[in-house]
Amino acid sequence: QVQLVESGGGLVQAGGSLRLSCAASETINRLNSMGWYRQAPGKQRELVATIASGGSTNYADSAKGRFTLSRDNAKNTVYLQMNSLKPEDTGVYYCKLTIFGFKRYEYWGQGTQVTVSS
Repeated sequence: QVQLVESGGGLVQAGGSLRLSCAASETINRLNSMGWYRQAPGKQRELVATIASGGSTNYADSAKGRFTLSRDNAKNTVYLQMNSLKPEDTGVYYCKLTIFGFKRYEYWGQGTQVTVSS
């Protein structure tokens, strides 16, 4: 069972920056994707950004131009750099790992709170 450990959330003023990290407990040698999703109060969980094991990225329109997702495969870690934060970015951010193959496996982190004040 892969564990995902998230860190880096907190309280920041609008226009500020935060960097989230998500570390997997073991090396994933199969084709996979890691990414971040967020859930605001009263809303459904939504995609923020994902990055494949080969490095290709996918961003939600709301994240494009402000957020950058990167990964360090040697450390089994992904990083979400969030700049120019807005109050609407507030929510619980969850890390997700998807492992592809004959069977698909999905793992979620415990979530980290991001609060952007106006």
